[in-house]
Amino acid sequence: MGLRPIQARDAREWHQVNDRNRDWLRPWEATVPPVPYTRASARPSFRRMVRQLRAEAAAGRMMPFVVTYQGRLAGQLTVAGITWGSMCSANVGYWVDREIAGRGVMPTAVALAVDHCFFGVGLHRVEVCIRPENAASRRVVEKLGFREEGLRPKYLHIDGAWRDHLAFALTVEDVPEGLLARWRRSRSRPV
Repeated sequence: MGLRPIQARDAREWHQVNDRNRDWLRPWEATVPPVPYTRASARPSFRRMVRQLRAEAAAGRMMPFVVTYQGRLAGQLTVAGITWGSMCSANVGYWVDREIAGRGVMPTAVALAVDHCFFGVGLHRVEVCIRPENAASRRVVEKLGFREEGLRPKYLHIDGAWRDHLAFALTVEDVPEGLLARWRRSRSRPV
């Protein structure tokens, strides 16, 4: 399992995985609310999306990654909304190929990203917001020990409407040994 920056050359493989999972991902994916049509509101091509993501990364506001499993692209994880100054925080969003869901790939990817945010980048807090009915995504943060902080009504535009989300968070003080180490330790305990 790996995590690396997204690249334009990922287009073919990204589309294959994303298209194969279209019905499974649609209920959880962000959409653009109805506004007068502009080029900015249209769904960008993959190359344009990668350019936009990388420009945000260069500005220090985002870290876009692909998740790999057994050498193949298996999903995407984005650290976004990076805020510096007195807040030093970000939020994480992710999706994974349904074929590998439940194998610990996404919790491992989230743990890697959180450790990078805390110990590589210097952030203090990471948040994940999830639709309450998204049991698979909620299981990721539960496995990792994120703290549930409450409901955010009409938080994001998802699948064509403004949707409620549950907020989960960790601070660097919650995982002084690192989230990946804690995740690995929890997996090695007998059930």
